[in-house]
Amino acid sequence: MLTLSLGIMAYNEEENIGRLLRSVINQNFTRGELREIIVVASGCTDRTEEIALAVSEMDLRVKILTQAQREGKASAINLFLANATGDILILESGDTIPDEGALDLLVAPFADPSIGMTGARPVPVNRKNTFVGFAVHLMWHLHHKIALKSPKLGELVSFRNYVREIPSDTAVDEAAIEAIIRKASYKLCYVPDAIVRNKGPESVSDFVTQRRRIAAGHASLSRKQNYEVSTSSPLTIIGVLAKEHVWNFTSTVWTLGTITLEIISRILGYYDFFVKKRNPYIWKIASSTKQLE
Repeated sequence: MLTLSLGIMAYNEEENIGRLLRSVINQNFTRGELREIIVVASGCTDRTEEIALAVSEMDLRVKILTQAQREGKASAINLFLANATGDILILESGDTIPDEGALDLLVAPFADPSIGMTGARPVPVNRKNTFVGFAVHLMWHLHHKIALKSPKLGELVSFRNYVREIPSDTAVDEAAIEAIIRKASYKLCYVPDAIVRNKGPESVSDFVTQRRRIAAGHASLSRKQNYEVSTSSPLTIIGVLAKEHVWNFTSTVWTLGTITLEIISRILGYYDFFVKKRNPYIWKIASSTKQLE
């Protein structure tokens, strides 16, 4: 049976870390044995470590690694990679919650030795009856539809214990792992039934800030690792929109608004990377994305 190590990268996640750890601990596994749950507390100034330590006293599989200073999520992931011992490594964002059974579904494809990395389906908890909530759901729906044909993995991923480190200055960590896995001739596998709940931005400024950072990160990924994720192509996105989207007056106006924000965000992200020579691998947290309930 495969051995599993799960890593949670946490920066000031006191609102969610307890629920996340309990959710992980209560997951049932039939395809592997979860031997360790490693929380990397990166420069936390809240109760994240305290809460994680309390959980570790009830389940010895939970371990806490501390970074005194916040050095970026990629640095935290590299610390996890250096300490994880499982055959398969699971990486979950600290501001998400997996549905029951999601982790077992995520591990199942590794029965095929050609599979090197799998990814869950992120489903936002945002309300759909606001413009930004609509935009968040639309973005993840497009990611889902594209990933069904050409996997693009994020938020909750697992991969063979082959990756030794990722670039410490990447702002798109899962994509950086994708690049390493693909270069090793492994396949990617999207697992749409493995649902992980996340929270998207609730304001236009937070939405643009997040998408701007991701655009700069993808520009860096293309330059440094010669890799582009499947959702990078505007033509692919437009093709899915034309085929799959339900059009009415409100959705048309809000969809055009979302496209406009995405274009602005990409332009700003490319400006940051190519003109300002800035790669935001330590980014400002969008506070609205932390209110998962």
